[in-house]
Amino acid sequence: MSKYWALVFSLVLVVSCKEDNTQKDDLAEVVTIQKPVEVEEFGFNLSDFEVLRDTVRKGDIFGEIMLRNKVGYPKIAAITQQYKDTFDVRKFNVGKPYVILKSKDTVNAAQVFIYQNDPINYTVVDLRDTVVAYRKKQKVKYVEREASGVIETSLSEAILDQGIDYNITNRLSEIYAWNIDFFRLQKGDKFKVIYKEKYINDTIYAGAGNIEAAYFEHNGEPFYAFNFVADSVRNISEYFDQDAKNLRRAFLRSPVQFSRISSRYNLNRRIAYYGNRVRPHKGTDYAAPLGTPIMATASGTVTESTQRGGNGKYVKIKHNSTYSTQYLHMKAQNVKRGQFVKQGDIIGWIGMTGNTSGPHVCYRFWKNGRQVDPLREKLPDADPIADSIKVQYLEHIAPIKERLDCIEYIALPEEDLLTLNNKDGSTAQ
Repeated sequence: MSKYWALVFSLVLVVSCKEDNTQKDDLAEVVTIQKPVEVEEFGFNLSDFEVLRDTVRKGDIFGEIMLRNKVGYPKIAAITQQYKDTFDVRKFNVGKPYVILKSKDTVNAAQVFIYQNDPINYTVVDLRDTVVAYRKKQKVKYVEREASGVIETSLSEAILDQGIDYNITNRLSEIYAWNIDFFRLQKGDKFKVIYKEKYINDTIYAGAGNIEAAYFEHNGEPFYAFNFVADSVRNISEYFDQDAKNLRRAFLRSPVQFSRISSRYNLNRRIAYYGNRVRPHKGTDYAAPLGTPIMATASGTVTESTQRGGNGKYVKIKHNSTYSTQYLHMKAQNVKRGQFVKQGDIIGWIGMTGNTSGPHVCYRFWKNGRQVDPLREKLPDADPIADSIKVQYLEHIAPIKERLDCIEYIALPEEDLLTLNNKDGSTAQ
């Protein structure tokens, strides 16, 4: 009897095991459906669209791109007419990337057009329902970085050898423009700099930001520079030294970077074309390639931005009751009458409008209503920090100066120095 029940019990166990295995097999066949990963870019969920990425090529026309992507004439007309201040289709520049978000249905028409003006700024043309166009910026993360170096050949090489953005070279030369001649640097000159780098989505490098502080040792003489907002009303930041002295002058040396003087201020100039007669030249001509940016040499208010006769397209700026400047023969202006501009702002671009035989800007300088030679004028210093905020400034820079002083110099390996020292050429920027 006991054998009988033992046999029955074993059969039950076998059946139970089979049932359990069947249940396990059923469970193994269950498929988990995962939701598509949502990717957000430019403020849109890309998983909702078919994404087309491309770059403007030579000969591309915005209207034709829209037609190819099934956008009708009425919407194209609305973009070109109603939103030309936001998105000017005539400035559809070759090499600029763009993104088209298309519907996933059978029509597959463009829903959104995104034009990337630069790595940070972009323009959105929303084609769904009523056409809307607007400008936006990518979210930018700023990462502070320190750098230093000892100059063996040039500042640019010392910076590039460390993988630092070349724009830092230009910005250092701007900060110290009145204190250091960067074309006459000496071997052994040193620099330290604290600056910010810009990143999009934490990983995509978008260029160098402002220099927060710098130290330059030229011919054994130290030069500190600290970025500080001294004019809180206009939110203008400038660079001052450790004693609160402004590092810039009231006027830049030149309205164009890295240009040459093609014609100086000369009241007795004779021109063969006009029969060798005296035709005074009351400006200083700076020759540069077409499209080179022209800077305001000092802060002030734009009193004229127009085109007239031999002057071509020009801008005139009133800086104060004593000084005014004028910039002639522009390709195009970048400012309007009544606009306040800061020293160094781009006010236009080198052109050949008006009476000119080559691309240049004629820079004219007024003092008390009379045109004078800016290269012979003793120009005023920029205003120092106001006494009311000097203590605040000194407290602000104290920890930054200590940090600068603690940065160690990074020198190139000996084998690289030997290579550089064998190169021909002088120590220049």
